[in-house]
Amino acid sequence: MSGRGKTGGKARAKAKTRSSRAGLQFPVGRVHRLLRKGNYAERVGAGAPVYLAAVLEYLTAEILSAAVLEYLTAEILELAGNAARDNKKTRIIP
Repeated sequence: MSGRGKTGGKARAKAKTRSSRAGLQFPVGRVHRLLRKGNYAERVGAGAPVYLAAVLEYLTAEILSAAVLEYLTAEILELAGNAARDNKKTRIIP
């Protein structure tokens, strides 16, 4: 019998993704698969996809923060320009 019964062995622990172990949002497993299938090298180490996923996550965050900053700046300038026009001014001053 392979059943555990009433007092059987330990239950299997809940699976943890490599992304969660590394504290990342990017999928480490998918990056690893793509590295293996992409013919970049004969063998891919265990740390390579973790490092690459971390770099990709960092760069994505940088690009998004720059885009958000640019968007907010444009919105503020738009509002300031509207206020200046409403007050018959040609310059935006603090």
